Amino acid sequence: MSSSIAMMTDQQDAPENERPSRVISPPLRSPTTSPKLQQPPQRNISSIAHTEDPWAAARAQRLPSPSRYQDDEDNAEGYTDLESGPRRNDYIGRDALQGGGVTYTGNGNIFETSTGLPLRVEACLAYLLLPPVGGVALLLLEHKSDYVRFHAWQSAMLFSVMFMVHIIFSWTSIISYLLLACDLLLIAYLTWGAWIYADTLDRVEIPFFGRLATSFVDDE
Repeated sequence: MSSSIAMMTDQQDAPENERPSRVISPPLRSPTTSPKLQQPPQRNISSIAHTEDPWAAARAQRLPSPSRYQDDEDNAEGYTDLESGPRRNDYIGRDALQGGGVTYTGNGNIFETSTGLPLRVEACLAYLLLPPVGGVALLLLEHKSDYVRFHAWQSAMLFSVMFMVHIIFSWTSIISYLLLACDLLLIAYLTWGAWIYADTLDRVEIPFFGRLATSFVDDE
């Protein structure tokens, strides 16, 4: 009985005894390493600065002699313009420093008017001569002064619209008197602006009408 039990025990333990005494792990894979980036060769900047500096040649050049830009005032002929013939070079030299050079190339004086009236007086007449009639009249008579033409355009457009507004509200006396008061205030303000800024040619612009008048004058 005991022998049979021992044999059964040996048969159950046989598979365990047949196992290898040591578990062998699989071989390690060969390590894969990425190729190293090749570093550019180091160059000494100080050793190549004198040969590869793009501005070295420019710094080495000398400035031209001042005599190259000498004024031609002593030369009676001056320089020759292909369109209008010989001219004097008044843009450099003593005359230019003293204010003797030609700085305005327009026709005539910028403060000159076609009617011969002073600039400030004619600009004020655009608002004082029963606007918009005064503005329209100056647009027909004045062709030299942009300052006067600006005020003429502004007066003609502004008070033409105001005249239409007067016609629309002519049925009520209250609104008509209010519009008349606005007309007088506008005439006083614009006449004052046309008079006081005549020396500097600054323009007193009414919103919308002022910019429109400026565009008309600039396009002429």
